Amino acid sequence: MAKRDFYEVLGVDNDASAQEIKKAFRRVAMKYHPDRNPDDKKAEEKFKEAQEAYEVLSDADKKSAYDQFGHAGVDQNGGGHGGAGFSDVFGDVFGDIFGGGGRSRSGPARGSDLRYDLQLDLEDAVKGKTVQIEVPTLVHCDVCDGSGARKGTSPVTCGTCGGTGQVRMSQGFFSVQQTCPTCRGRGKIISDPCGACHGQGVKEERKTLSVKIPAGVDTGDRIRLSGKGEAGPQGGPPGDLYVQMHVREHDIFLRDGSNLHCEVPISFAQAALGGELEVPTLSGKVKLKIPAETQSSKLFRLRGKGVAPVRGGAQGDLLCRVVVETPVNLSPEQREILEQFDQSLAGKSKHSPRSNNWFDGVKTFFDNLTG
Repeated sequence: MAKRDFYEVLGVDNDASAQEIKKAFRRVAMKYHPDRNPDDKKAEEKFKEAQEAYEVLSDADKKSAYDQFGHAGVDQNGGGHGGAGFSDVFGDVFGDIFGGGGRSRSGPARGSDLRYDLQLDLEDAVKGKTVQIEVPTLVHCDVCDGSGARKGTSPVTCGTCGGTGQVRMSQGFFSVQQTCPTCRGRGKIISDPCGACHGQGVKEERKTLSVKIPAGVDTGDRIRLSGKGEAGPQGGPPGDLYVQMHVREHDIFLRDGSNLHCEVPISFAQAALGGELEVPTLSGKVKLKIPAETQSSKLFRLRGKGVAPVRGGAQGDLLCRVVVETPVNLSPEQREILEQFDQSLAGKSKHSPRSNNWFDGVKTFFDNLTG
């Protein structure tokens, strides 16, 4: 039976790049993999066909010969299932999934990253502050200098994996990599462990760190402290520490991005007659002028009294919403004054335009329902 064109098998053009060929093989191999298609002979054949095509097209010399002479050019050069074999091809393409494709380890593993949740008052988040934090972490053992071996000795290369930390397990033509059971992925064996850290190369410790909080941070922002995470095993480099910001709720202000909001209670008389009152900002008190006949929920904007964003940009505003406060605990005399005042307004719509418009709208609504 004639072989299909290798480019057709992988579904790529003749001028496809090495990366495109590799990506195409990954897609086809995943689709027809025997584990995904148990007892399916056709899928198994397509899987082997894709492996053969990739083995040729991923090799520059074989690809050149195939482009010139077709299948005859690679059959005599050891193409098809000769040469590297499927396990090497599989390791090259899917090494990132199964642990590096048999490549040797570049060195000791990096330590874990850490997260610290920092609670901040709004004032400190807006203005910035330097804080001291205490972090429980793992540091290199000072007795063995992080090697895990007793002082005067050194770890030796694992004989099972040759120092790679990985071993290859084969089942027929299917091959995967697993963590070495002897050294547990370290690539080294410690025959005489350090007594201080019991061969781990690290020990627990609480570190006090100084963290500079930039002005303008908000909940969800985080600061990365490089190299301040856990130390890596067997002398490996440390991870990073991420300080996560959480800004506490404020009694007066509500933050919305670079703007601040607050409610300002005013009396009935202030709303009707107007006046001037002091309102707080994060940089001190300012005067707010209330015009006569101000209605409840009127919004006043104080420009530049908000937050300067941590990533740059114009400073936000302070938005003050006035709320007319109804007087309580009235004396008999005060009640009488209010009743007299209310009677003086009776029947005069010019004093309550919103109220009269609303009642007119309600009357029209019910008339339409019953009409």
